[in-house]
Amino acid sequence: MDNKSFKEEQLKRIKLIDDVFKLIKEKEVKNVDFRFTDLSGEWRQFTIPVGQLERDTFFEGFTIDGSLICNWKLKRDSDLTIIPDPSTARIDTVLEPTTVFIICDIYDPIDKKPFKYDPRSVAKKSIEYISHLNIADKVFIGAESKFFIFESSEDYLDNLLEKKDFISKIQTEYDKHGYLLTPPEDKYYEIRNIIVEKLLKNEIEVERHHCESAFVGQNEISFKYSSLVESADVFMIFKNIVKNVANFFNKTATFTSKPIFENLDNTLHIHLSLWKDNKNIFIGDKYGGLSELALNFIGGILHHTPSLLAFTNPSFDSYFRLKSNKKSSVSLTYSKSDRCSAIRIPTTTNTKRKRVEFRIPDADSNPYLTFSAVLMAGIDGIIKNINPGEPIEIQEQLTAKESAMETPENLEEALENLENDNDYLKVGEVFSDDLIKHWIKFRLKKV
Repeated sequence: MDNKSFKEEQLKRIKLIDDVFKLIKEKEVKNVDFRFTDLSGEWRQFTIPVGQLERDTFFEGFTIDGSLICNWKLKRDSDLTIIPDPSTARIDTVLEPTTVFIICDIYDPIDKKPFKYDPRSVAKKSIEYISHLNIADKVFIGAESKFFIFESSEDYLDNLLEKKDFISKIQTEYDKHGYLLTPPEDKYYEIRNIIVEKLLKNEIEVERHHCESAFVGQNEISFKYSSLVESADVFMIFKNIVKNVANFFNKTATFTSKPIFENLDNTLHIHLSLWKDNKNIFIGDKYGGLSELALNFIGGILHHTPSLLAFTNPSFDSYFRLKSNKKSSVSLTYSKSDRCSAIRIPTTTNTKRKRVEFRIPDADSNPYLTFSAVLMAGIDGIIKNINPGEPIEIQEQLTAKESAMETPENLEEALENLENDNDYLKVGEVFSDDLIKHWIKFRLKKV
């Protein structure tokens, strides 16, 4: 970065910091929450009284104990520094008294560089990498997420995947055909409306919400696309609001991959498009109205899906979901119409909304790592001109050979695939070798 760019960035940061203090004054804020995302995709935070917030905080940050978070560091060298990003400051629409929360990045306190295991830093580096390649200057991502709401925490615990004895109880208490029902059959319409209201107050543009197909207790909310890092930030805010609103109603919300045995699941459908010079470069005259570049992007994702799943589907239950239900997206194919394909090309007449949809990820995956890994796989497809093969319109048309192109059988297999196929993630130093090795051990519970 040259001196002019550095000065512009600093002036921009100072303006954003001023905006934070204006927000605090206007809303009579009492507390400030500093939040960051751990490897598992959970938000962590600590709180200070608003009077303790200083301008230097946005440059010097705070020290936290990294040994207590996903085994990030050893106890003998445990310090990490979190630096709040002033552009993310929002009023928490759930908590009282009035609280502003700020999303933070994590740094090494010695060399002042982004911490190698910080998911948000990985997401930022993925954007820097694609910009450096001059392929695109914007990556837009939209998210559709499913989640369950249970009547109580006891009800949730009773119905976890391993609690198979409760199936008869579930089937009598919930409607198994819940897709797009109306109240009163849609029991959580009111709760979703409140969730949406709180999202809108946080300037998060919701596109729609509805009850989903598993039971009346399953819900879906989708958002308008935004930049990759912002979309990951929004997803973390969304999950936090969902859980807090459900708790307010004395209910329990979960994004767990497969919370109920022998029924549908919580997926995260990721809609992606690449833009350059304010033009959607996925638009073309190829299959589904896509460009050759977009097809290569699809080819990269499909080619690397067996290793991608180590990030996009990081739990043991993920693979039970992928293998147990015929409606799950387990076929490594792409299609305009078939929702059983891993990648779907949504039909749209609006060129701005031309995109591809990756349908495999779990709703409880880490959005920063998931979005970044999928992007890196797609970039690899563009660089290497990976042909995605022929599209599949209907899954019944699959040949025996194509039918064998399935996802890994379990998490261990996905992690083994990641161990053998990760060069596409490490180019541009987006994912470090240390992060990948730590992730494998972390998911296997060996650290």
